[in-house]
This record gives sequence, structure tokens and C-alpha cells, in this order.
Amino acid sequence: MTTDSISPVRFTGRQRLILFVLLGAGFMLSVDFSILNVALPEVGAGVGMGDTRLAWVASAYALPAAGFTLVFGRMADLFGRRRLFLTGMVVLTGASLLGGFASDAETLLTARALQGLATAMAIPTALSLLTTTFPEGAARDRVLGLNGALLSGGFTVGALVGGTLVGLLSWRAAFFINVPVAVVILLITPALIGESRRPDRVRLDLPGAVTVTGGLLAVLYAIIERHAASAVVGVLLLAAFWIIELRSPAPLVPVRVLRRPTVRWGNHAGLVIFTMEPAMIFLITLYLQRTLDFSPFATGLVFGLPGLASVAAGVIAGRLIGRFGTRAVLTAGLSVQGLATLPLVFLGTDRAALAILIPALFIGFFGHVTCIVAYTVTATSGLPNEEQGLATGLTSMTQQVAITIGIPILSAVAATQTAELTGMRLALSVNVAVTLASMVLIWIGLRPRREHPAAATTPKAEHRPRVHDGR
Repeated sequence: MTTDSISPVRFTGRQRLILFVLLGAGFMLSVDFSILNVALPEVGAGVGMGDTRLAWVASAYALPAAGFTLVFGRMADLFGRRRLFLTGMVVLTGASLLGGFASDAETLLTARALQGLATAMAIPTALSLLTTTFPEGAARDRVLGLNGALLSGGFTVGALVGGTLVGLLSWRAAFFINVPVAVVILLITPALIGESRRPDRVRLDLPGAVTVTGGLLAVLYAIIERHAASAVVGVLLLAAFWIIELRSPAPLVPVRVLRRPTVRWGNHAGLVIFTMEPAMIFLITLYLQRTLDFSPFATGLVFGLPGLASVAAGVIAGRLIGRFGTRAVLTAGLSVQGLATLPLVFLGTDRAALAILIPALFIGFFGHVTCIVAYTVTATSGLPNEEQGLATGLTSMTQQVAITIGIPILSAVAATQTAELTGMRLALSVNVAVTLASMVLIWIGLRPRREHPAAATTPKAEHRPRVHDGR
């Protein structure tokens, strides 16, 4: 443990403004993901969309957000992070105006897809701008802690704000609220954040970009719609992507990066974190409204109060990582997230269940955000600045894919039971089992690697251990 890891981190005025812009953008985009969820019936009625198509309001956003994130993260490395970040803000502004003025279902879904595309541009570039602005160590840990807190808080705020806006104004306000925020970001960013540069321009691996994006979109569509043919196409495209990356002179995702334990196991953790917790929230939302007969606003309050733990965790997580290391904090956070879900398996039909639910959510949200910070630090550490867009693209892709597939998968598990409460209990049991099993695997996968004994006896100078000779 170094002094730097536990000393307080101080930011300059310029760094604080950069944080305000980049964290504010991430917060707005996370709000954007969930803000329409509580207003789906009103949205459907407003544009003449039937109940069977309402799920596509979320899916139209999630598919491009997950499918294009990796490609845009790498493009940021090659062509400029600030440029792509600002492009994302422009697309978001246009998409929000389009959605706010939509008069039919097709226009609305187009707007949501463009919002997802803007998210795929802005989230990894904002994160890579953060990781290149703040050096690896206590400062970056603190920044990523704040980022995790705001991203998680955004989902909760989105649900609360969505309900309030719909009640006071209209569902269209959920689109229009993005516009002034995005405009302010567009005006401030060019004067505040410099453009990233690469000494040697490398062309984009177009075959890799096409196959990975197409593969992800096909697999995600297959999971959402339970479409077997799309799953086959997606798997074949992803297999083709892997072969292309092995042979490409300038791969989109260098295989050596994927072989790093921190990248591999960090993103495995992110997949579990974001698959299981949002799916749990979805299941508990249905439980509160269908079993306990809560209103949408009351449901938002049940999640909003424990959501304060998200903010606390984001502030504290960076310091915990500096003191105990990412491996310990990541696995401890996963344990807390999993074990806090366990009591929810035993919820009943009486409102007295809130005495168990709210404390469990409070503890679980704290563990969840701690995990988010630790996995982001883990998966982006040890890579040079010119590959930070790739690293943050991978982490952002993992997050978006996980959020997209978690609810359909656990909902399918719950649907195997005829009784809704029994189905929820089974799905949450699977949630706990997967989270805790993954925690063990990640603890093993991130164990420190010891140098192979043969390396110490080789005659090559570059492999010999350095010995202090007292001079």
C-alpha cells in the first residue's frame, strides 16, 4: 500500500470542469436509458403503438447501444476521442428532437435507435477521455468511482424523473429534456478538452468492424425475440470476426489485449454485474406492481431510497481499491451483490416484505456500484493511452450487452413457472448462483501470476532476474 493510494485526491479547476462535462454526459445518457420505461403505456397511446410492440421502445435503443459501442470505442482511438464524443452529442440532440415531435410508431422507434447510436458513440469516448485525462492510480480510481455512482444513479433518477415528467407535462418531455443539456456540452467541450492524437495513423479494420457489429446485433436480436436463425447468423459472424482479428495486420481488437487477465476477467465481471442486477430490478418492479399493487411512483420511491447507497459506494469504492486492490474489492462487491439478492428469493405477498426488501436493496446497490467501479478500473488498467478507447469500448460494450440480455434471460427463467411469484423466486435463485459462482472464478482468474521457474535459469539476459549488488 502506497501513500498515494490513501492520500486525498485534489483536482484542479480545469479538471473539475472536465469532470462536470464528461460525468454529466454519462449521467444524462444513463437517465435516457430508463426515463421512458415508466411511461410506456402513455408513449404507446401517443403514437398509436400497440402493447405487443412496446418492448421495442427499449430494444430499439439497446441494440445499437450494445452493437456499435466496441467499434466506436476503437474509432475514438484512431480518429479522435473529442470529435466522436461531440458527434454523439449532435446525434443525441437530433434524435431527442425527432422523438419529442414523433407522431407515429416508426418515427419514435427511429429516434430511440438514434439515441442508442449516440450512446454507443459518447459513453466509451467519454470514459476514455476520463482515463487519459487522469493518470492510473488514486486519481483515476476516484474519478471512475464518481462515474460509477452517476451511471447507476442515472437509472434510478430516470425512472423517477420519467414518472414526474409524464405526470406534470407529457411523455414528449422525456425526449426534450436532453436537448438543452446536450447543447451546453457541445458549447463547453471544444474549449475545455483537447483532441487526442496518434503518432501513426492506422486504418480502421473494416471487416472486423462489420463482423463484430453484425454478430452482436444478430445475437442480441435472437435473445430479445427468441429467434434461432438470428442466433446462428450471429455466432457465425462473431467466429468470422475472431478469425479476421487473428490475421489482420491492424486488428480492431488485438488478440493480445483480450488475453490479458485483467481485460478478460474484468469484462467477465462486468457481464455478470450488469446482467444480474438490472434483471433483478425488473423482476422486483413487476413484483411490487403486480403482487403488492404499488403504483409506478411508489415503486420508484422503493428503489430511489436504497439508491442513495449507489452514490455512497461510488465515492468510497475508489479509496477501497487504493487500500485493498481491485481483485479484493471486485470479488467482495460481487459477493455483496449476490448475497443481498438472496433474501429476495423468500419475499411473500404481504407488504411487510418491504422490511426485507428495502434493506436488501440498499446493501445490494452498494455492492453493485462497488463492482462497477472495480471492474472498470480492472479492465482499463495497464493499457497505453492509445488503446484506452478500445479498453473503454470493451467495458461499455460489456455493460450494454449485459443490460440488453439480462432481462430476457431471467424473464425466460421465470416464465418456466406457472405462478408469477414462484417464477420470480426461481429467477432470483439463478441470479444468486451465477453471481457467486462468477465471484469464485474471477478471484481465481485475477490471482497474481508468478514468473515461471524456467525464466530464472535461462541464459538470456532479458529473462534473468535483476539482483541488487550493493553498488
